[in-house]
Amino acid sequence: MENALLIGLSRQTALERQLDIVANNIANVNTAGYKADNTLFEEFLNTPAHEDNFVGADRRVSFVQDRGTFRDMSQGSTEQTKNPLDVAIDGSAFLAVQTPAGERYTRDGGLHLNNQGQLVTAAGNLVLGTAGPIVFQPTDHDINITPDGTITVAEGTGRTDAVRGTLRLVSFADAQQMLKEGLNLYSAGEGAPQPDTKSVVRQGYIEKSNVNAVSEMSRMMEVSRAYTQISTLLQQQSDLQKNAIQQLADVPA
Repeated sequence: MENALLIGLSRQTALERQLDIVANNIANVNTAGYKADNTLFEEFLNTPAHEDNFVGADRRVSFVQDRGTFRDMSQGSTEQTKNPLDVAIDGSAFLAVQTPAGERYTRDGGLHLNNQGQLVTAAGNLVLGTAGPIVFQPTDHDINITPDGTITVAEGTGRTDAVRGTLRLVSFADAQQMLKEGLNLYSAGEGAPQPDTKSVVRQGYIEKSNVNAVSEMSRMMEVSRAYTQISTLLQQQSDLQKNAIQQLADVPA
């Protein structure tokens, strides 16, 4: 296969991966706490020809390599819900939650109580406090969450405040090492969670996705257009090669 075709195919493969990522960002434009992904590309030099009868050394051919992805960890805008259990985090911290697969982390602060009075995420995972899962009593009311994540309630018919726990906020030295696992959850990856005392909790708010829908739609059109242009170029290259072979075959003996 000619180098032009190989280079074009390498670019199409990278564009296909980029289109998948853009489409996933658009699909999560309304997912609370979602962080947008972006692609990383780099030049990959290689010599596809290995014949030993060239006068000079083979020229290196520049391919397109889909090196990987990186995550936009910027904070999304906040939306007031007036639900006393909803929380948004101002800062880089994550909520720690307990899942069947172990401890995971999320920025999705849309919380509620399950039928056992435990504080859980929208997916039903237990929200962890500094002393374990946070549990409320049936008679608790007037829930208050302070900026440091401490949860207090008024018990029974009285106005005596009781502490039900403190949200366990953690951060990572390099959040790019965290791994997405679906359901808006991250695992620690190669990093280690550290207690976060700088971030601030806002009660009655949730953090929205940081995806810019207009920008992502523009990127999707650009990627689709580039893919089509390369497909046309590869078809033209293939037609030239086919025509050349046909003309050689028509040369009189």
